[in-house]
Amino acid sequence: MIYFKTDEEIELIRESSLLVGKTLAEVARLIAPGLKTIELDRAAEEFIRSNSAQPAFKGYNGFPYTLCISINEQVVHGFPGDRVLREGDIVSVDCGVLKNGFYGDSAFTFPVGEVKDELKLLMKRTKESLYKGIEMAIDGKRVGDIGFAVQRHVESYGYSVVRDLVGHGVGRNLHEKPEVPNYGKRGTGIRMSKGMVIAIEPMINLGTKNVIQESDGWTIRTADRKPSAHYEHTVAVKSGKAEVLSSFVYIEEELNKRGIELI
Repeated sequence: MIYFKTDEEIELIRESSLLVGKTLAEVARLIAPGLKTIELDRAAEEFIRSNSAQPAFKGYNGFPYTLCISINEQVVHGFPGDRVLREGDIVSVDCGVLKNGFYGDSAFTFPVGEVKDELKLLMKRTKESLYKGIEMAIDGKRVGDIGFAVQRHVESYGYSVVRDLVGHGVGRNLHEKPEVPNYGKRGTGIRMSKGMVIAIEPMINLGTKNVIQESDGWTIRTADRKPSAHYEHTVAVKSGKAEVLSSFVYIEEELNKRGIELI
């Protein structure tokens, strides 16, 4: 069942989603070569709780951390830990919060120090594909229109779209119907209507679309161990133009302050 949200509920989801953006800005403030990923996780949890919210991922189906931190060939659901970030890494950081009974969910891929041009382009084009998908999240369009827009954009550059993982509805639950694949055919899938709130999250690989689950039972990596990028926004379906409820503005402000090139 798809749960349609009132305007008041959408505002509560916006509040949670903006807090996710501010949490990811804390990551942007800290992320650097030599840092252990668990330090990012601790900072994020402290920040979320200090804002009268709860980390959405911690304890979700047994996931033990606040952030999913996925490095290079890791696509999503990576565990924070003692791994040290290195110059040239790219790092997908996915975060969710629960506040006032509603969830927010967003992800951003960060460069660590100076990264190779091919990785800068992968990040840039993955982020572009997110916004191509968002343009389709309007009343009367279908979920397949989102996937088609994402897929067409990234495949034109020779990248591949992960098939095994998809976007989703967001609301009183972290994952709701409908599923939102990042591939598809125009005019197919569930018809979108005003009041739906969805997380659109392209996961785009430099090489093959195939992925493997690691032995920890969570981390997903590319089968060929080539890098992957991941961006996500929580979006309200509207008439005429979708409304992005999460934000990358806080993240980009922090990266600008540090003189880190925006991708």
